[in-house]
Amino acid sequence: MTLSTHTPSSAAKSIQRSFSYRDFIPLQPDTLWHITWGAVRTLTWNEEGMLTTLGYWGPGDVVGQPLSRIQPYQIQCLTSVEVYYIPSYQCHKALDALLLHIQQAEEFLMIVRHERMHSRLHQLLVWLANKFGRPVSTGLVIDLRLTHQAIAEAIGTTRVTVTRLLNEFERDGVICRPKRHFIVLRDRSTV
Repeated sequence: MTLSTHTPSSAAKSIQRSFSYRDFIPLQPDTLWHITWGAVRTLTWNEEGMLTTLGYWGPGDVVGQPLSRIQPYQIQCLTSVEVYYIPSYQCHKALDALLLHIQQAEEFLMIVRHERMHSRLHQLLVWLANKFGRPVSTGLVIDLRLTHQAIAEAIGTTRVTVTRLLNEFERDGVICRPKRHFIVLRDRSTV
C-alpha cells in the first residue's frame, strides 16, 4: 500500500485520528476525512439489509457525509487507518482530492456496470490492484482482507458466484491466493 506524501497543516495534525480494522469512521454533516494511511470502503444498504459497496478509498482520498446524498451511509475501515479532519469551510483546500474522488467513483461505476459478471470481477481486481497493489515477483498483491461476501457486495452478485469465479481465475492463472484474504493479480507476461 502506498503511503501518502501529503503533510497536513499543524491545525490538521491536531485533529488527526486513527481507526482499526473494521471500525466505522464517524460521520458528521460538515466533515470530510482525508486518508493519510490505510484503506476504507463506503457502503450503504437497502430495506432488506443487502449491503452495497459505494467505493474503496486509500491514501490521498477524502471521504465523508458531505460527498454523498445516500442514506444510510457508512465508512468502514478495511485496514488500520489514519485520517485527518477537514472542516467544511476548508474543503477548497482539498479540491484535488475531491476531483479524484469523483473520478474514482465513475471508474467504480463503470466496473459494476459490466454486463458479464466474469468481466466485472476481473475489472474490480485490476482496479484494486492498481489502487492498493504491492508489487511481488508474480504480479501485484492486493493487501486488503476482502471476504468473498465483501467482493460480492461491491459488484452486485452472490458470494457463491464470487467464489466460483475466483476459483476459475486461479485455475486459469489469472490470480493466485497464497494467503486466505490476499489475492495476487498475476502479471500476464509470467502466466
